Amino acid sequence: MNSNVSPRGNAHLLEQKYEQWCDNPMSVEADWAAFFEGFELGVTQSESTDSEQTATQAAPAASIPVVSQPEQLPASTGVPVLDDEMLEFRGKVVSMIYHFRRMGHTQAHVDPLRDDAELNPTLSINSFGFTSADLEREASSVYYYDGKKVPLKEMFAGLEKAFCGKIGFEFMHIHDRDVREWIIDRIEQKPFEPQLSKESISKALRWILEPELFEAFLGKKFLGEKRFSIEGGEGLLVLLNSILEKCPELKCKEIEMGMAHRGRLSVLRNFLKKSLTTILYEFTPNYVPGYTDGDGDVKYHLGYEVERKLADGKKVRVSLAANPSHLEAVNAVVEGKARARQRINHGRITAEGAEVNRETVLPVLIHGDAAMAGQGSVTEVLNLSQLPGYKTGGTVHLVVNNQIGFTTMPADARSSIYATDVAKMIDAPILHVNGESPEDLIWAAELALEFRQKFQRDIVIDMYCYRRHGHNEADQAAFTQPQTARAISQRLPAGQLYKNQLIESGSLSEVEAQNIEMSVQEELENGYNKLQKHLEAGDRSIFSESTGESQPKYSHEPCQTGISPAELMDIGGKLTTLPEGFNLHPTLAKRFIPRRQSALELGGTFDWAFAESLAWGALLKEGKPVRLSGQDVRRGTFSHRHAVFYDSNNRERYIPLNHLSEDQGKFCIYNSLLSEAAVLGFDYGYSLGMPDMLIMWEAQFGDFSNGAQVIIDQFISTAETKWRTNSSIVMLLPHGHDGMGPEHSSARPERFLQLCAKDNIIVANLTTPAQYFHVLRRQLHRDFCKPLVIMTPKSLLTRPEAVSTIEDFTDGSCFQELLPDSKTFANPEKVERVIFCTGKVFYDLVAHREAAGIENVAIIRVEQLYPFNHELLDLLLTEFTEVKDWVWCQEEPKNMGAYSFINPILGEHLQVYIKYAGRVASPSPATGFKAKHIAQQKELVEAAFQV
Repeated sequence: MNSNVSPRGNAHLLEQKYEQWCDNPMSVEADWAAFFEGFELGVTQSESTDSEQTATQAAPAASIPVVSQPEQLPASTGVPVLDDEMLEFRGKVVSMIYHFRRMGHTQAHVDPLRDDAELNPTLSINSFGFTSADLEREASSVYYYDGKKVPLKEMFAGLEKAFCGKIGFEFMHIHDRDVREWIIDRIEQKPFEPQLSKESISKALRWILEPELFEAFLGKKFLGEKRFSIEGGEGLLVLLNSILEKCPELKCKEIEMGMAHRGRLSVLRNFLKKSLTTILYEFTPNYVPGYTDGDGDVKYHLGYEVERKLADGKKVRVSLAANPSHLEAVNAVVEGKARARQRINHGRITAEGAEVNRETVLPVLIHGDAAMAGQGSVTEVLNLSQLPGYKTGGTVHLVVNNQIGFTTMPADARSSIYATDVAKMIDAPILHVNGESPEDLIWAAELALEFRQKFQRDIVIDMYCYRRHGHNEADQAAFTQPQTARAISQRLPAGQLYKNQLIESGSLSEVEAQNIEMSVQEELENGYNKLQKHLEAGDRSIFSESTGESQPKYSHEPCQTGISPAELMDIGGKLTTLPEGFNLHPTLAKRFIPRRQSALELGGTFDWAFAESLAWGALLKEGKPVRLSGQDVRRGTFSHRHAVFYDSNNRERYIPLNHLSEDQGKFCIYNSLLSEAAVLGFDYGYSLGMPDMLIMWEAQFGDFSNGAQVIIDQFISTAETKWRTNSSIVMLLPHGHDGMGPEHSSARPERFLQLCAKDNIIVANLTTPAQYFHVLRRQLHRDFCKPLVIMTPKSLLTRPEAVSTIEDFTDGSCFQELLPDSKTFANPEKVERVIFCTGKVFYDLVAHREAAGIENVAIIRVEQLYPFNHELLDLLLTEFTEVKDWVWCQEEPKNMGAYSFINPILGEHLQVYIKYAGRVASPSPATGFKAKHIAQQKELVEAAFQV
């Protein structure tokens, strides 16, 4: 506030400031806030017959008149006239409250490596302008502790205790006033809450001793083995166990978790209760898992699932997702799994727009401080939190703040003050907590869960701790942080510090504390002794513990996915019917709908988008839900899909696929945020939790999928062999050289093919709408799950030849992994050259063959590149006895596309030399010049018939 402007003058300014104050009392300057506070207090007093009772209440804002001069207020209001000295004092009080709420975290003692907090001079009693005489003066505020009058020194001490203890609170950035006030109420009541019970204290001690002793035990028994221990951050287990025990009270039935490798073994053992003997066995040099179908992964990447039974008999399901060393990559996967579990818990949803109860499943993400600040996937996943197709009702984020990233100090790792500042973008409250204060950790954990359940929003607990060792147990931290490493080596572990504290305070006797420690130690010794006995006896039966699932092997057996003509007509009719009075855009009304109606009436032709909708509709009518998400998927990047109709007058939506039958599955289609990694990771996670749902992610252009390469490389293509985790997610990647330049031509099929082995994924490049129809339906009609990667078309969406007839969809039809062209296969004895190809180039080859009158060349489309069907190939070539030349033709450069992958497959199987027709090798997928593209395309097509 300008020092020359007083609350006593300027009516317009007074009105403006009053409205601002009503919205947020802390958003105006201190003297304005003091004036309005006194004004409301006076109104309240005048309306009460018991001034002592009502002095703490505020009148409704709407009942307070706005005037230019307080001295001229009607006497009936009872508003006291504040002299300058009183106004100044009240302004200082409000300023003090405001500053502690906003800046108290800067003076909180959250770093366990510091003996005391670093004082912030702006929070001293003198900095607010109070004199020593003011300390005994009564102070009050209707916005602090219910307006109770207390000596100023008592108010100051209360604020200091609430906001500058071992928890630092950041919440004043939150825009929602109700949220801020709820948090303020909880924080400012905390100093006056009763101490934890003896039972709770005993639990807390056990929770922090379990990881401490477990890690020390592993270090002793398996010297030099990497385990990425939680030592220095044992408080994480206090946070997790506190959340778990609070879950039943707050109607939470399940926890879906994700974390990096640091502390994972301790979380598996001490939180998910994975068999100690199995964990110890995984450290032995001769460890072999109890299953043989897969390559496995290192022990500190593995996931686990369990149903935890609490002391009162209530149960909470806990699942920890497997995660590679790509740290935060798992976040989106966990969110997707959580949403799937929420859907399952809610029951089958058929009503369009029905809201799922998200309280029952809690996502918990455990971050490192360096990764939280440095990994873009964190920001992308935070951005999912309130979006309709991706929200999970809020996530509890736990940051294990090591105060270092490998060897990089915070000053070199981030530009923000805190590692958690990125979470402010979604108005998440942030609690910075001292990791060596179990009782504060418990309070913070319980608050976090209450907040999440009440507001369905994210919240962050930033637990300050340290690493007792370096990046791993073999690393020497003293190389780069000698002083910190020395201080840590001289420091007692957190469990021992807490134990000593409890004994000294009399909260537990020395015998009680020792008994807790001894019981944990006995469990460890017993587990190790059990391991030794089984190893000596050669008994490995107990070591098969895993929550991964094996599945039937891949089969090329045709899967009948055709539907009856009547069913097709019924679905198609409903896809082309609009509600009465619905105003569809004129272009769609005159072209899109009539074209589909004509296809139904004439038995063809069906284009790509119509075939897609028919496939979805057939699955939905079978009771199988369908989900598609990605950038602009409702309309489609190429304005071809229109799965959602919008009324041109009011933008009301109508989704025909949700109006097929009363007992159908639900169709979910969501335009996503502009992200690949987060959205694909989310949908992949969703597919893990909903194996009976067709779940698809579509890239705006196929080459945009490289923004999600970590999800593709570390999860989709490898999860089955590493973790026995099965998914049937479908990736739709627009692909085709249409002269659109290097960034909008190739979905990089070579990258996916390079990942292919052990029947891990299916890679397809299709040429007809019916093939697309069948391959989608096949995903849910087989007894095994495999991710499906489809190079979907662009120009083929509207190419007249790329259509199908009703017979291609109906009874007896199915997906064909290899497709011959009918013309030359009618006269196989004439064939002297066989051209293999995949995708769009087939139509260019056929056009050239017909234009040139060539009759001795057969063209075989490889619709499914992997797994490759050798038996079907042999069957197709049985009658070709005069073939002299074998050619592979592709649009992509020679070092890209399928050539490098398919050439050895065809050559070795047929025992022939496969010639190449296509673009020359290039570092770029395509030229940026239209004329050059056309010339190259013409050349490669002609070469296929001449090389």
